[in-house]
Amino acid sequence: MHIRMVTCLLVDDDPDDHEIFEIALHDLDEGHSCHVVSTGLDAISLLEEERSFTPEFIFIDVNMPYISGFDCLRQVKKIQRLDTVPVIMYSTSAAQKDISEARHLGASHYFVKPIRMSLLSETLARLLHKESLPFVIP
Repeated sequence: MHIRMVTCLLVDDDPDDHEIFEIALHDLDEGHSCHVVSTGLDAISLLEEERSFTPEFIFIDVNMPYISGFDCLRQVKKIQRLDTVPVIMYSTSAAQKDISEARHLGASHYFVKPIRMSLLSETLARLLHKESLPFVIP
């Protein structure tokens, strides 16, 4: 499946998850790029200071040091140029309280980190192709 080239921002403190995400993204099409930061603070600094950087998708892990993924989401939602950018919470947690909080704060989707690389690639393809998906992506 060919998808137009896109730029994503991944906010996640786990280096293994960085690598898995980038591999899955690049498996879709070599032209995709993924900018990775390890904390919500780094993400907010990048997005506020580099005004020319506007990713087409932002993926934020829920559980991170310094500020939570939810606090990061709150801050991202305050940046006006990002109003139309889908923000997907990307977490190992499938807890209803986390899902409800993400919805309340304006996330586009809540994506539970899959166990299989093929499922991650398939879901990324569907997201990047802007298919209609449920709020919670299993």
